[in-house]
Amino acid sequence: MRRLEPLGVAAGALLATAVFAAGSLWLGGYSPIDAAGALLRGSVGSPVAVMSSMVRSVPLILTGLAVALAFRAGVWNIGAEGQLYAGAVASVWVALSWSALPAVVLIPAVLVSGGLAGAAWAAVPAVMKVRLGVGEVITTILMNFVGILLAAYVVRGPLQEARGIFPQTDPIADAARLPLLIPDTRLHAGFLIALLTGAALWATLRWTRLGFQIRAVGAAPEAARISGMISRDRVVLATFLASGAIAGLAGGVEVSGVTYALYENLSPGWGYTAIAVALLARLHPAAVVGTGLLFGALEAGAAAMQREAGIPLAWVGAVEAMVILFVLAADQIRRRYDA
Repeated sequence: MRRLEPLGVAAGALLATAVFAAGSLWLGGYSPIDAAGALLRGSVGSPVAVMSSMVRSVPLILTGLAVALAFRAGVWNIGAEGQLYAGAVASVWVALSWSALPAVVLIPAVLVSGGLAGAAWAAVPAVMKVRLGVGEVITTILMNFVGILLAAYVVRGPLQEARGIFPQTDPIADAARLPLLIPDTRLHAGFLIALLTGAALWATLRWTRLGFQIRAVGAAPEAARISGMISRDRVVLATFLASGAIAGLAGGVEVSGVTYALYENLSPGWGYTAIAVALLARLHPAAVVGTGLLFGALEAGAAAMQREAGIPLAWVGAVEAMVILFVLAADQIRRRYDA
């Protein structure tokens, strides 16, 4: 029965969110029925809409997995946004610098560089936490701003497009672009990468010694330390870096699979939405894939709601915020009931 708890929390949170959304739309003078129809048509109303939702879900799944992994170890990594930008900057630099390489070499190099950059970005707050005892919440949030500003600097400075007009890089070479899963669509191999990453993370947490150590440190850090069998600092450091690497990979996948260039405001806040994705999934990697698809569908349907029903785009952000609040409330109620 405990395995059904994440589904129960998710269902309850979504039901409460739906009631709130319908009420807020009605109070705002909008038709909830028209809004729901536009949302469904824009997200799952056609094969094109479904694939658009899948494409939008890729960075949400990857950053959601990054956050879920960190949270499982008791590491409050709020810096997935900055790590994503660091990965995007590194990936586009590799793609532009090594554009003469064949795709079989260049694509892995682009993705690996994104992951390494994300891990390096996470290393700063990780070392500060392990060696200096500095709380990671503040440091990771601050690193987000540095990552965003770094991307803004490089697209206006060393990596700006050749004409020097627009704040973006030149397009990356075809050899650096992820192949399409379905020809003549936007669905790229990054979706498969996200699924494989989720499966690998689930297997690691479920079947490996490292996974057991991560779960033990997250569930009872003091007991893990007293046992003498687990180095808490080592587990925290490894988990922090792995979390950053997955978030950095999200940036590399977005550049090589969707935008084919780096520009300002590449992310609409995926690193922050990832917290909702992970929490709604109760930090379970397989469930993160599902919640990532859900939030991807919300984003895909948001444009249709704005176009067809005149609903402000920011309304979707309010819905995502309410999902977080309802999940937290449901989790607290469950904990008190269990106690």
